[in-house]
Amino acid sequence: MYNTLGNEYDNSLVSNAFGFLRFPLNFQPYESDAEWVITGVPFDAATSGRPGSRLGPNAIRQVSTHLAWEGCRWPWKFDLRQQLKVVDGGDLVYAFGDSADMSAKLQAHAEKLLANGKRMLTFGGDHYISLPLLRAHAKHFGKMALVHFDAHTDTYSNGPTFDHGTMFYTAPQEGLIDPKHSVQIGIRTEYDPSLGFNVLDAAWVNDTAVEDILTKIRQTVGDLPVYLTFDIDCLDPAHAPGTGTPVVGGLTSDKATKLLRGLQGLNIVGMDLVEVAPGYDHADITALAAATVALDMLHVQAANKQAQR
Repeated sequence: MYNTLGNEYDNSLVSNAFGFLRFPLNFQPYESDAEWVITGVPFDAATSGRPGSRLGPNAIRQVSTHLAWEGCRWPWKFDLRQQLKVVDGGDLVYAFGDSADMSAKLQAHAEKLLANGKRMLTFGGDHYISLPLLRAHAKHFGKMALVHFDAHTDTYSNGPTFDHGTMFYTAPQEGLIDPKHSVQIGIRTEYDPSLGFNVLDAAWVNDTAVEDILTKIRQTVGDLPVYLTFDIDCLDPAHAPGTGTPVVGGLTSDKATKLLRGLQGLNIVGMDLVEVAPGYDHADITALAAATVALDMLHVQAANKQAQR
């Protein structure tokens, strides 16, 4: 391979330094042998609050080196890298400032990965990126259930075309997800209950045992393929200050990761992690929480793979 100056270098010496969890970088992930492909989407033009989540993918990757030194990451009993083939495909390239271009290119990228048998873990960027991803996944898997961790339902109907608070109002209208089989976890802002989503508000989640919450999630989702989306502002600002629209009264990082680990057995076909804005972070608290969430997401996939053997 060659760097941007045209000088030859040994890819084995440099690629692992920059991918998430030091996974190899692969800028042709469609033809790779990877089962899961990480893509960063440095986009925050749909943000209504504080901007800066376009820097989220890089912050998550950088801090993930703190998680890379363990073979078996606690409390998991296996080395993820030996159980699941994962590559980091780098960041989506689009015309800067052009939301429509980003949306079209992200959907095309996702459709090509899925057509080649890959699955996606995507790092935002703001939460709008979920909509083009859902469009691509629905073409491949049909109507899905949404498992959605957030402080906001993002079901608002009065925003502009590109708005990080309207995706899950639009998605059911397009037939991408079924609200009756979808669950939104950690909500603590106003929403319209007539839209049919199963909302587990933050106060209830904080006061309820993990297993009882997981039972509710499993009963709601049923047998549908699941798209898992995690907005980092689901966590209380004490655990994730570096985000655009922080809301007090959220989940602890401990409870959120316990819930994620309990999603084993669900048919999760796609995942994203969004709204990390490192400019408002302190000591990489938010980026570290996000990287840990992403790592647990991948462990769930590895555990599901083991269970199918």
